[in-house]
Amino acid sequence: MAAVAPSCTFDKIGVPRPVGEPVLGVVEHTVRPGEPRIADGHPVLAVHSATEPGQEFAEVWPAAGPVTTGARDGITYGHDGRHLFGAARIAPTGTYAAATERLYAAVFDLVRAENYPAVFRFWAYINHINAPNAEGLEIYRDFCVGRARAVAAAGVDPAAMPAGTGIGTHGGGIVCYFLAARDDAPVNLANPRMATPHAYPAGYGPRPPVFARATAVGGRLYVSATASILGHETVHHGDISAQCLVALSNIAAVIGRDNLARHGLSRGHTLADLDAVKVYVRHREHLEPVRRICAAALSPAAALGVLQTDIAREDLLVEIEGIVP
Repeated sequence: MAAVAPSCTFDKIGVPRPVGEPVLGVVEHTVRPGEPRIADGHPVLAVHSATEPGQEFAEVWPAAGPVTTGARDGITYGHDGRHLFGAARIAPTGTYAAATERLYAAVFDLVRAENYPAVFRFWAYINHINAPNAEGLEIYRDFCVGRARAVAAAGVDPAAMPAGTGIGTHGGGIVCYFLAARDDAPVNLANPRMATPHAYPAGYGPRPPVFARATAVGGRLYVSATASILGHETVHHGDISAQCLVALSNIAAVIGRDNLARHGLSRGHTLADLDAVKVYVRHREHLEPVRRICAAALSPAAALGVLQTDIAREDLLVEIEGIVP
């Protein structure tokens, strides 16, 4: 039987969970990287996505029941019979395409082996995301080459790739984590205001990014990191307020009633329904303006984490992601 897909809470790092509340996985957004590990009976991944202790928080994914943990081909994982959380790290290196291809191939192998065939959310935090690799290719584009190769080798239709985030980090190579379901059938959503990523023109790199703008599964919507892009082009260069408002408008479009109806889903949502919102801001001086804009657009009850990180395009100043419970 299909189960309600998990949503996460934002907690202080290191705060013990109440006794009897199982955890599927934890992502610590912190000032230092770490290897994925098993702690307190579940996977924990430390991501160097914060620049100061005041930005730190733990992204906690509750489990539906007792969690079984394991490790396979560099992936540390936990599952509860309904959903699987997995995490892995690629150490810093000169080029990333080959290692990324191996990692995504390992993800596809793991979910098949553990019988959680429906991956419905990916995250990739990439150190020096805009810098050139050892061969002169931007590291994000290097990552996209490896991911696209793995998707093709696994026989996965690019349109079947779920919601994704590819964002900068401050150390640790590349860290990835993902969620997969045993019985649910995800529905990947396009955004009427934005081009499909895997159909981007060749000018964006040798292989296009492959992810959906959002994924509906188990009664929830998982919204990819969303930026100030219309069609495939960045808009409002250098204007943080305008870029933030376009990103929010793009999210409103993808979760709205008209777009969900196009994908055979009956409900519609607004920004007030968004929760577990992570906001990535390129420049320190924009942190508070972006926080104010987002707080005004979202529900006061929404969990909101704001991080200073680089972003996949050098002309983008902010990206926003979240979950509709």
